[in-house]
Amino acid sequence: MAYNLKEIVANKPSRFTEGHRMCAGCGAPVVARHILRALKEEDHAVISCATGCMEVSTFIYPYTAWTDSFIHTAFECAGATLSGVEAAYKSLKKQGKLPEDEHTKFIAFGGDGGTYDIGLQSLSGAMERGHDMVYVCYDNGAYMNTGIQRSSATPKFADTTTSPAGKVLPGKMQSRKDLTQIMVGHHLPYVAQTIAVNNMKDLYEKAEKAIYTEGPCFLNVMSPCPRGWGYSTPDLMKINKLAVETCYWPLFEVIDGKWILNYEPKNRLPIEDFLRPQGRFKHLFKPENEHLIEKFQKEVDRRWEDLLFKCSR
Repeated sequence: MAYNLKEIVANKPSRFTEGHRMCAGCGAPVVARHILRALKEEDHAVISCATGCMEVSTFIYPYTAWTDSFIHTAFECAGATLSGVEAAYKSLKKQGKLPEDEHTKFIAFGGDGGTYDIGLQSLSGAMERGHDMVYVCYDNGAYMNTGIQRSSATPKFADTTTSPAGKVLPGKMQSRKDLTQIMVGHHLPYVAQTIAVNNMKDLYEKAEKAIYTEGPCFLNVMSPCPRGWGYSTPDLMKINKLAVETCYWPLFEVIDGKWILNYEPKNRLPIEDFLRPQGRFKHLFKPENEHLIEKFQKEVDRRWEDLLFKCSR
């Protein structure tokens, strides 16, 4: 059936409920709710969530925003925890202790701190071992839960509490890690980069592919943070759209090693359109720092051309 947002929202109950404590204008609850809607209604799910914004705001005992089985795990352990649960499930099925027609899917959520950095080792191990699970990184570009410290997902020149923009340095001096490409290097059956934008068709369809592709799959989803990025809370979808239209966050998927570009802007916007609404980049628009925007643009251009080359082969 063709994707229809209104029908999906009307006919599929939300597995990520209202009443959570996520900030207004945060991208993470939008990501979680729509990814879980890609599950078939008759299927069960086990969710593993690394310590971070999503975990502390959605599972405050005895309250929970999750309707499926939920496991809070330490910052670095989401991949390892869920891979163990998936292995136990397979063992119980093999022993005949679970009915053959019982279907459970395994989905891990982690922010960029718990995925790009602290949790990278356990994520890599789970993917390499071939567990039938999906790992979702909601990438908000810093350690937001603990005070907006820089991570390896933080873009160059961004102002954070541990890479403050000032007279000596113009924010973080290192380029952001390309985690999606690192996951492609694990030779997984399905890897995708996506975002909650417009009618969210791209996010939903990629979540559905990942969940129902056998083996380890990975989704990297940009998830803007109003506090850490410094944008007005109603501008969430505007920020998402600008990330795609400037090619800062391209939409693509890699299926069994084949790179596929899902969207190419007809009228590509300059990167400054994405940077300007965000307080973390306001120092770049001072006269003495405007040359740094040119450097930022060159880095975006280089990565975009590299992606186009990969998708053309």
